[in-house]
Amino acid sequence: NKKAFVELLFWKSPTAVRELTEGYGSLQEGEGAARSRVAPWTPQEEQELRELYWKYKEVEGEDIVAAILAHLSAPGRTRRQVVKQLVRM
Repeated sequence: NKKAFVELLFWKSPTAVRELTEGYGSLQEGEGAARSRVAPWTPQEEQELRELYWKYKEVEGEDIVAAILAHLSAPGRTRRQVVKQLVRM
């Protein structure tokens, strides 16, 4: 590709670099960036998160996010996902 040098001018993720070097469309479905996507928060999960936050935010000496994770009904959520969602809300 004669215009590949233009691709070098912009920041690339490891997935994009792999596609660039191996050819576009070389990644199978379920690999790379598509694999790392997390399930969106449902309105019920957001409401539960909001309630748990208000319940545990006043507790002294306790990690709020750890308490929320311990009582969150949706399995598989990470600490980072909970913090990101709290900030977004």
